Amino acid sequence: MQGQISGSTAAAIAECVRDLVAVGHIQPGDSLPPIRSLADDLGLNRNTVATAYRQLVSMGLAVTRSRAGTVITTLPPPDTELDPAPGAMDLASGNPDPALLPDLYAAVSASRTDPALYGAPAVHPSLRVAAHQLFADVPAGELVITHGAVDAVERLLAAYLIRGDLVALESPCFLASIGTIRLNGYRTAAVAVDEYGMTPDGLDRALREGARAVIITPRAHNPTGASLNTERAQQLSDVLEGYPEVLVLEDDHLSMVATAAYHRVTAATTHRWALIRSVAKFLGPDLRVALTYTDPATADALEARLRAGKTWVSHLLQGAAAYLLSDPDSIALVASARQTYQRRLGHLTAELLQHDITAFGMPDGLNMWIDLPAHVDADRLHTELARAGWATQPGRIYTAGDSPPPHALRITTASLTQSTAHQFAAALAGQLHAP
Repeated sequence: MQGQISGSTAAAIAECVRDLVAVGHIQPGDSLPPIRSLADDLGLNRNTVATAYRQLVSMGLAVTRSRAGTVITTLPPPDTELDPAPGAMDLASGNPDPALLPDLYAAVSASRTDPALYGAPAVHPSLRVAAHQLFADVPAGELVITHGAVDAVERLLAAYLIRGDLVALESPCFLASIGTIRLNGYRTAAVAVDEYGMTPDGLDRALREGARAVIITPRAHNPTGASLNTERAQQLSDVLEGYPEVLVLEDDHLSMVATAAYHRVTAATTHRWALIRSVAKFLGPDLRVALTYTDPATADALEARLRAGKTWVSHLLQGAAAYLLSDPDSIALVASARQTYQRRLGHLTAELLQHDITAFGMPDGLNMWIDLPAHVDADRLHTELARAGWATQPGRIYTAGDSPPPHALRITTASLTQSTAHQFAAALAGQLHAP
């Protein structure tokens, strides 16, 4: 490899390495030659080679490791939840109950209009009207439609951050957020979560360490189900007040089917912010629509990445979402879903208490978090439950950054009946209390 790398300047060396990687002569995971060795081989000052290597690291093409030196990066493996075993009761997927979702095909048909052509408004007019009600609880802002909440988060981070920037994330954390940070080369500042969500001390520490953005879930946090109360939201806002330059993203993913009220975290001093409300959990994941409400400058930055005529969100989908958000029967179904999900969480909470097992905090939404006793092998418990026909998720997969892996299980209760709650609680107790 060393004989292949050439160049008389730092920029030329870096470009040469990029070309060699592009054609496969240098593979991901390969170590580049030591700085001294390559400098001697090329007849250059060591600082020139060191600068070239720093450029490669800043591009995200390489990383520096103490013993291995400078190493060409590999694509991080995706963070995914474990698939349920065939035939197992699915308490793992995080999905809403299909029986509580409206008919998307009927909505598309009912909202059908003339075809949208290049130059059409990026936001469907009827969805803009519906959004006024959905965002009636926040200050004035600009509406941008994205291809789901994860799409909004990724584009917003890309608008303001560069590789290597620090992002404050809840830990345990929504897996898609963990993946977005890793794949884009940002660094993670893990912030602990308690029964009221993100902790103020943890956020303050992350911001003092230099976090340029924070992603926070105001209610029905995935995976724990925790929601901010008025006091906690104010404490977090007070912390953010001292960092007006930080990008604040509130991912209110459950919004209309959360029972907890929304409490705004974004401080009045914050210059760049976005409140993201996906419709996936109450209108259907396949709708692929998220409504993002944000300050004008951030709206411009986001729209630049969703330029009308190139990558706007389908007006078929926007029209369907607008129809469902204004249709009385659909709104009634969403209200019923909200009550049903909370009732199912209550069923499992009560059944677990019968076996002296306590859920984490006051869960809201689709998921429940169960901290496990220290003596329990969490991976073995997950495996044994799967063998018994119960698919769950081990808490360790939701670890953000370098924080300690949670010793817990995440349970999706969205489709859990009272009968299956009784059976699962007994199965879990049998495993936890086994000699």
